[in-house]
Amino acid sequence: MLPTDSFRSSSSSRRQFLRRAGLATAVAAVAGPAAALSPSPATMQYANEKKLGFAIVGLGKFATEQMMPAFRDCKHARITALVSGSPAKAERLAREYGVAADSIYTYQNFDSIKDNPAVDVVYIVLPPALHAEYTVRAARAGKHVLSEKPMAPSVKECEQMIEACRKAGKKLMVAYRAQYEPFNLDAIARIRKGELGRVMQLTADHGRIVDPTGDKADAWRVVRKMAGGGSLMDIGIYSLNAARYLTGEEPVEVTATDMTDKSDPRFQEVEDRIHFTLRFPGGVLATCTSAYSIAEVKRFRVFGDKAWLDLDPATDYYQHTMTIGTKQGKQQIALREGNQFAAELDHMAECVLQNKTPKTPGEEGLRDIRLIQAIYEAARTGKTVKV
Repeated sequence: MLPTDSFRSSSSSRRQFLRRAGLATAVAAVAGPAAALSPSPATMQYANEKKLGFAIVGLGKFATEQMMPAFRDCKHARITALVSGSPAKAERLAREYGVAADSIYTYQNFDSIKDNPAVDVVYIVLPPALHAEYTVRAARAGKHVLSEKPMAPSVKECEQMIEACRKAGKKLMVAYRAQYEPFNLDAIARIRKGELGRVMQLTADHGRIVDPTGDKADAWRVVRKMAGGGSLMDIGIYSLNAARYLTGEEPVEVTATDMTDKSDPRFQEVEDRIHFTLRFPGGVLATCTSAYSIAEVKRFRVFGDKAWLDLDPATDYYQHTMTIGTKQGKQQIALREGNQFAAELDHMAECVLQNKTPKTPGEEGLRDIRLIQAIYEAARTGKTVKV
């Protein structure tokens, strides 16, 4: 899901990797500008708390504008290292976040992070095709791993990530931020308490306009070798994951229809629009969509036999609106927005500190990738796929 700067490994540079994937011209500046940051008292509000050190791997738009600023609100996590193919950017961000000069790494010397005791967790904020490589390398370096979603392009790579961390005795967590966000958590709690009655069906929609020529952060998203897929892999996974955590069940069968216009140059390698349904063992039918060619949408609605619950937007970075409808009318639910990124980071740190299994471990990411592959199969064959 995440834009990055440039990529470099010990065997071959990330630039060479992308050049082979046909994206050489986009690599040079695929990262967006960093958020404006300056030291403030807020940075020290949890100074007395035990904080684990995080190495940020990939200094792209999402990392610099969303995730890194969230560390200011963390009780148990702080940035202690940066990994980037852009020395100037890394040095500038290191100064802003108080990262030591000898804790700046390139992709080429990344493995030497094993000798840095200030790093407890490696947070991988790279395109999906690189998640498995850096998870395995981080685990071998003796570090816990937080990986962005989607976990990896294939089931095999997900399994490799899980096995590498298991063998190293390290935690592996997938960054499903919505599962740490207050409105989504409240929706789950209301459903479990039976406020909607028996849940019968739900809808979930995620879409936006992908612009690989106008937005450098979108360049890799339309290259299959880097993204693993199109809208389904990148944002449709929010619809899929929501259907799973809202019902609390795993689907037993899927159907899907791919409506991609292959004459559109953006979609020569990846899909645009996919509509898919998930049938759950309890009787719930989820109708979901993902798209790269529609105005932005991030919503779901759950229908029970007593009431419905609408969250729109449901997976925004900063703003959420919840509405519940009954025979008596509609009610907007007032909740306080929370820092979902800080909550996610602190959860990872707490799992390491307390030796707990993360709420969203590698197995959670693997389940979604298995289902995504089933959805692709259903769309390709036009048949219902049992899962």
